[in-house]
Amino acid sequence: MNNLALLLLRVVFSASLITHVPKKITKLVDGRWNIDFPLSFDQSFHQNLVDLFSTSFLPILLLAIFSELIAPILIILGFRTKFFSFFPAATMFIVVFIVHINDGWGKIETPLLYLFGFVTIFFCGPGKYSIDKKF
Repeated sequence: MNNLALLLLRVVFSASLITHVPKKITKLVDGRWNIDFPLSFDQSFHQNLVDLFSTSFLPILLLAIFSELIAPILIILGFRTKFFSFFPAATMFIVVFIVHINDGWGKIETPLLYLFGFVTIFFCGPGKYSIDKKF
């Protein structure tokens, strides 16, 4: 029964996270690679980030797409589940504690649920019904 619960946990969290990817892919295709920080960073911090990523947040956008599309597909399949669950968990950590920290509970609630879901998957592993356990 625990293995079935782990399968459901992997499939539900991963499949629902994948639904957030189309907006990011649209931004990627349209060339809108800039990110507006809702935090009240001082200008020098924001400028350092822009300088670091060469006036474009393309690397961050690509990593977010990987974390919310490729990694969840591999988690659903149960392939290297513990390794790949780190990426969506790290992305949701950044969303909760950096991007939306000042936006109130309404913006933090869903990413926080994803964070704890993928951390749980990380600690519990894929279960019996996974590619990792078959080979």
